[in-house]
Amino acid sequence: MIVLQTERLRVRHMAPGDAEFMLRMLNDPAWHRYIGDRGIRTVDGAREHIVKGPMAMVARLGFGFHVVELKEDGRPIGVCGLAKRDFLDDVDIGYAFLPEYGGKGYAFEAAQATLAHARALGLTRLVATVVPENAASIRLLEKLGLRFERTFQAPDSTRDLQLFGMTLA
Repeated sequence: MIVLQTERLRVRHMAPGDAEFMLRMLNDPAWHRYIGDRGIRTVDGAREHIVKGPMAMVARLGFGFHVVELKEDGRPIGVCGLAKRDFLDDVDIGYAFLPEYGGKGYAFEAAQATLAHARALGLTRLVATVVPENAASIRLLEKLGLRFERTFQAPDSTRDLQLFGMTLA
């Protein structure tokens, strides 16, 4: 199901059939460096991750992480969406793209549409977390209008994260 469309992209619900794509995403070196190694190494593991993670969140909350694909040919190039994490008070926006699609404005395009979607859902505040060394993601968050608020450590991690936030109302 298509959630959002932009000039060049479609953002759609993630499905079990996206397991091969998600396996590639989850094992991309940038994902490991900036997001973390989820330990998923098989298509079956990726399928289980999709069902218990993004699909379950959409079923429970009406939003979650989605597949971003090129409108021209339906090729999946990344993920973008909203998440409610236990350790954050507010809904979190997140995104990740395969390396060959970096630097083309796709992340900004998808994230900007996701911000509009968050407003349409009635959310009044949005946050994002990022590791301090992910300069490209920090620049994107600032371009979207999020501002640095504080550094903290997530309960399930030993890494410092920076929290960015913005009011949507």
